[in-house]
Amino acid sequence: MTNLIRHPRTADLVRHRLFWPLLVLVLLLLGNLAFTPGFLSIQLRDGHLYGSLIDILRLSAPLVLVALGMTVVIATGGIDLSVGAVVAIAGALACLRISEQDNQQSVAMVLVAVGIALLGSVVLGLWNGLLVAAVGIQPIIATLILMVAGRGIAQLVTGGQIITVTSDPYKLIGAGYWLTFPFSVLIAVVVTAVAVVLTRRTALGLLVESVGGNPRASRLAGIRSRGLVVGAYVFCALCAGVAGLMISSNVSSADGNNAGLLIELDAILAVVIGGTALSGGRFSIAGTVIGAVIIKSLDTTIYTIGITPETTLLFKAVVVIVLCLAQSPAFRARVFARRRRPDPPAPTAPAPKLEVPA
Repeated sequence: MTNLIRHPRTADLVRHRLFWPLLVLVLLLLGNLAFTPGFLSIQLRDGHLYGSLIDILRLSAPLVLVALGMTVVIATGGIDLSVGAVVAIAGALACLRISEQDNQQSVAMVLVAVGIALLGSVVLGLWNGLLVAAVGIQPIIATLILMVAGRGIAQLVTGGQIITVTSDPYKLIGAGYWLTFPFSVLIAVVVTAVAVVLTRRTALGLLVESVGGNPRASRLAGIRSRGLVVGAYVFCALCAGVAGLMISSNVSSADGNNAGLLIELDAILAVVIGGTALSGGRFSIAGTVIGAVIIKSLDTTIYTIGITPETTLLFKAVVVIVLCLAQSPAFRARVFARRRRPDPPAPTAPAPKLEVPA
C-alpha cells in the first residue's frame, strides 16, 4: 500500500482534494449493498425514476443549495449561522400566501408566493451582509442574531401553527418530477451550474478568494470587498430560501419551529468535507456538492443497516472524523510513512596536496 501511494501518479491522485470524499462516498454506497442487495438499482415506473440513489439525490438537494451559499460566505472569511432560520421563514411566507387563496392550484398564485419568499430571503441576506461589511460586526455574531430572531419571525408568520397547503404546483418544487427526474434535483443542478460559471468562468471567484485569503491586500489592490461580502450573504440567503421552498413543498406544510433545524451545521460540515478551509480563501464548489451527498448518504446508511437512534450521531461523527483525517496531508504522511528521509551527505573529495618546493 505504501509503495502504491508513493507512485507519482497515484500520489498526485491521493493529494487531490476530491479523492478522499469521493472514495468515502463510493464506500458508503457499496457498503449498503451488504444490507440491501438492490440498493444501487434504478427503475423507471410511471414515467419517474425510482431507487435509493434517486432518493439520496432528492434528499440532498436542499442541503446542496444551503451548502453552496455557505461555501461562498466561508470563502470570504465569514460564516452564516442563520440559514436554518431563513429556510423556515421562506417556507412560512410561501405557504401562508398560498393558504390564503381560494384556488391553491393556480400556477400564477404559486409563482407570486415563491417570489415573496425569495424576496424575503434576499432582504434577510442583505441584513446579514450589512451587519458584517458595513457595521463591522463579527460574522458569527451577526448571523447568530438572525438565527435566534429568525425562528421567532417564522413563528409570527405561521401564528405558531403548522400551515398546511394542498397546491399541486407548489408540491412540484420539492416532491414533483420533471423529465423523469426529481424537480428539486434539477433545481440544485441549475443553481450549482450557475455558481460554477460565476465563480470559475469569471473573475468573481478570484475576487472572493482574495477577499477571504487576505482582506487587507485585496483592499489595497482596489477590490471593493464590502460589496463582495454583502453579495455573498445575499446569495447564501437566496440559496437557503430556495431550500426552504423545497422542504416545505415536500411535506406540503410550513413548520416555523422545526423546518431547517440544524441544517446550518450540516452545511458547514459539507463545506469542510469538500475541502474548503474555514479560514477563507480557496473554495471548491464540486467538493461541497460531494460533501452534501455524503451527509445524506450517511443518513440513508444509518437507516439501512439499522443503527439505533441513540448511536446515530456518534456513528455519523466517527465517519466524518475518519474522512477529515484522511484528508489531512500530515496524518497521511505519518500513517503511510511518506516523509522523506534526509539524503546521506555526499562524499567530499580529498583536498589537493600542496607541494612545497625544496
